[in-house]
Amino acid sequence: MTVETRDGAGRPAAPNLRDEQKRHTRRALLDHGRQLFVARSYPNVTIDDITRAVGCSRATFYLHFKNKMDLLASISAETTEYRAKEVYRDLDAVLLTGEHVEFVAWVDRALDWFARNREILPTWDQALAAEPEFQAIGRHSIQELTDAMPQYLNRWPRARHGEARFRVELLVTQLERYFTRAEVQGTIDYAGDGPERSVAEVLADIWFPALQPPTDE
Repeated sequence: MTVETRDGAGRPAAPNLRDEQKRHTRRALLDHGRQLFVARSYPNVTIDDITRAVGCSRATFYLHFKNKMDLLASISAETTEYRAKEVYRDLDAVLLTGEHVEFVAWVDRALDWFARNREILPTWDQALAAEPEFQAIGRHSIQELTDAMPQYLNRWPRARHGEARFRVELLVTQLERYFTRAEVQGTIDYAGDGPERSVAEVLADIWFPALQPPTDE
């Protein structure tokens, strides 16, 4: 546990040189780890590779992270542009409006999040394939998304909260797989029929009604 130090007036004390060095080293491990995972793929990167790139020892690495899986989870939590949890906190507010047009705009923002973080996203699949223990970290990251949506959950009957969470998890999965196939692999190419409607509009047609709470209970 980190204890905040204070000066004589009770104000938070200015960080000392050692604290600054620790923060600098942690950030360097996160940045170089991310670069190496993207360049070589998760299974082909060792802790020694990362510490060599940073210029520190394995002992220093373990002061900051338990293992390579912990480093990857921290990369996602601390270096991704706009955390995924914030995307779904935004969705919670959007669903409260009850407006389809607002949901379409949210889908656009969600797909933009994938675009901003596209380089690191395959690393999660690689880690899951290489290290079964990473499944618990991946599961926790998904649970965090629905935890960020309390207003959505509160509109569902308590007996169906599991279903409500599952629906959000299916939405997460479809957005991720759509983005991967369309923007990374190029195996989906939506051209539209007649007056073309956007991808976000089509996805909203599917998911906006699917996330509405039941009205018969």
